Amino acid sequence: MTTTAYLAQSAVPLLFVVVPAIGAFVRTWHSSSRRAALETWQRWWAIVALGCSSLWMTLAFLGAPDVMSTAIGFTRTPFEFEIAFANLGLAVMGFRAASASASTRERITIGIGAGMFLWGAAVGHLHQWFANGDHAPGNTGGVVITDLLIPAVMIILARRAQRLSTSEQATPALV
Repeated sequence: MTTTAYLAQSAVPLLFVVVPAIGAFVRTWHSSSRRAALETWQRWWAIVALGCSSLWMTLAFLGAPDVMSTAIGFTRTPFEFEIAFANLGLAVMGFRAASASASTRERITIGIGAGMFLWGAAVGHLHQWFANGDHAPGNTGGVVITDLLIPAVMIILARRAQRLSTSEQATPALV
C-alpha cells in the first residue's frame, strides 16, 4: 500500500469529526444565543459524529466484512457481526441524542455509554498497535482519534448545556 493510500484510508474516520464541527460552526455563526448555539453543536455532533459514523461502521461491517477485516489488520471473524450491531446501537443512541426532546442528562448518559464502547475500542487499537505491530489503516490514525473524541465532545457539550441551564435558572430575570 502506498503512503498516500494509507493516509487516505487512515484519515477517513476524521471526516466524522470535521464535518459536524464545520457544520455546527457555520450554522451558529450568527446564533441568537449561547443556548441555541450549544443546542446546534450538540445536534450536529450527535447526528454526524456519533449517529452517522456508527451507522457507517454498521453498514461497512455487515456489507463488506472482508474489506473491514483487511482495513483493521485481522482475518475475518464472527466478531465483526457483533461489532456491526454494537455500532447500530451507538447510531440509534446518537440519533436519539439529536432529538429536541432529549434532555441534557440523557445526552450525558448517551455520551458516557458511547464512551464505554469507543474508549474500550481505542484501548484495543492502541494495544494491537504497540503489542502486535498492527499498523493497518483501520487500526491506527483517524479511528483512534475519533474513538476518543466523539464521546468526550458529546459529554463536554452536554455538561456545558447543563451548566448554562443551571446558571440561567440561578439568575433572576430583570422585570
